[in-house]
Amino acid sequence: MKIVVFGPQERTGALVGDNIVDLNAANSSIPASLLALIEAGQPALELAGKVIEQHGSSAPDGKIVFKASEVKLHAPWPGKRIACAGGNFGKHLMGMESGGNVTLEEVVQKARDRGQWGFWKVPAEVAGPGDEVPFPKRTKYFDYEGEAAIVIGKRGKDIPASAIDDYVWGITLLNDWSIRDGGGRPFPMSYNLAKNFDRSTSMGPCIVVGELAHGNVPVQLKVNGELRQDYSTSEMVFSFGEILAELSRDFTFVPGDVISGGTQCGTAADKTPKGPDGTKATDLFLKPGDVVELSSPKIGSLTNRIV
Repeated sequence: MKIVVFGPQERTGALVGDNIVDLNAANSSIPASLLALIEAGQPALELAGKVIEQHGSSAPDGKIVFKASEVKLHAPWPGKRIACAGGNFGKHLMGMESGGNVTLEEVVQKARDRGQWGFWKVPAEVAGPGDEVPFPKRTKYFDYEGEAAIVIGKRGKDIPASAIDDYVWGITLLNDWSIRDGGGRPFPMSYNLAKNFDRSTSMGPCIVVGELAHGNVPVQLKVNGELRQDYSTSEMVFSFGEILAELSRDFTFVPGDVISGGTQCGTAADKTPKGPDGTKATDLFLKPGDVVELSSPKIGSLTNRIV
């Protein structure tokens, strides 16, 4: 099923074709909020499945069934933590590090030998489908990073990679908007300002539950209609299971947490080599007015305009 958050009260619904079924309106035993639905586990999903069977083919009535094009879709973000894998695709790393004649296999092996790295996003709000993303005024190099992300469905710590399927509640798309002007001073830890600014994350349009394999999610990203990224999560250096195992060693994951798998080649940063003076051209980087569309066949399209 495809779970969405919609309307002025940000209620949880199921996207069925061109319509949205309000799950709680159809059955009050199903939580109306996304986080509560995730926390309710498999029993709630089974009830949701029965509601979809009953109302999925019904015409919109403005009470239980709504026309998707006539309601506002919000980011399907449960309000919890967002962990993002960094440098997790070989071709992206080749473009970012661009030095010497090395093969893709050598780059991937080097990344695995070096070990995982990433960062946390700490938003107060996440942009959804059709939302505008403000261009950070202090940046010259503003970039997109189209990614697939998993939503965690149950509490756990010290989780083995082999248990990943027990913890994935669903799969969605995430755009990791990034400031590429430099990461700041080289301290061992930082505030990650290049990854944390107003609407530095967008997510959606839905969370696909039970219908998509997290290890093989196709992802495309277009800027103003031009294809920039086209890849699959099968190309990840570290799998979602390995990332969850690494992060949960001394950290308890809870329902609603999100793990984003990183991005592949095609970003402005990895496609723009440095010039003789060490700077990069700005041609491929985002500018106000640009429209970015992130998509995957079963998940749908997440479109945002830079303003």
